[in-house]
Amino acid sequence: MHTRIKFCGLTRAEDVRLAVELGVDYIGLVFAPRSPRRLLLGQARMLRDLVPEEIGVVALVMDNPRQDIEQIVETLQPDVLQFHGAEDDAFAVAMGRPFWKAIAMGGQGESAFASLAAYPNASGFLFDGHAAGEQGGSGQRFDWRQMPVATGKPCLLAGGLTPENVALALRTARPWGVDVSSGIETAPGEKDAEKMRRFVDAVRVADARG
Repeated sequence: MHTRIKFCGLTRAEDVRLAVELGVDYIGLVFAPRSPRRLLLGQARMLRDLVPEEIGVVALVMDNPRQDIEQIVETLQPDVLQFHGAEDDAFAVAMGRPFWKAIAMGGQGESAFASLAAYPNASGFLFDGHAAGEQGGSGQRFDWRQMPVATGKPCLLAGGLTPENVALALRTARPWGVDVSSGIETAPGEKDAEKMRRFVDAVRVADARG
């Protein structure tokens, strides 16, 4: 097994460098207007330049104006756009990059899955613990047993993951990938080096055990 690891909400060069050193699969840069981890384009460009080609860069947006997303795409050339708002499939496709659609699982249970069919062009889905309309990166968990197993597309698990519980999450949900933000932080946008290392180690050990 190889569970993909995405570190999200990075704001500091030292955190990006360590993420690269640890061999994560994706680095998420946040542009959601209300997020405490939101980056300006100049900051994001600096961080993006630290990421080698073999690691994917994901730009997270949430109901950002179309012009802003177009600037993000032009400036950063992200590998993936991650949509957390009310953006529809046609809007996401028009941005010209592969995209993941975030599904808010908080308080919704299986009813959240009804929205999957509305995004036929999504490259993957991210199931997060927050409620609809709320920000990601909140550390809220949902019942991992509700994680879908047959969407036909890559699915990432997010929300409340930590170095201590990610192995259990993998055994329970069997996701294609895991996405962590607050679970490896000392403060919003400021990652904890030891937690970053322990998170990656926990995933790799769990993968080795199958």
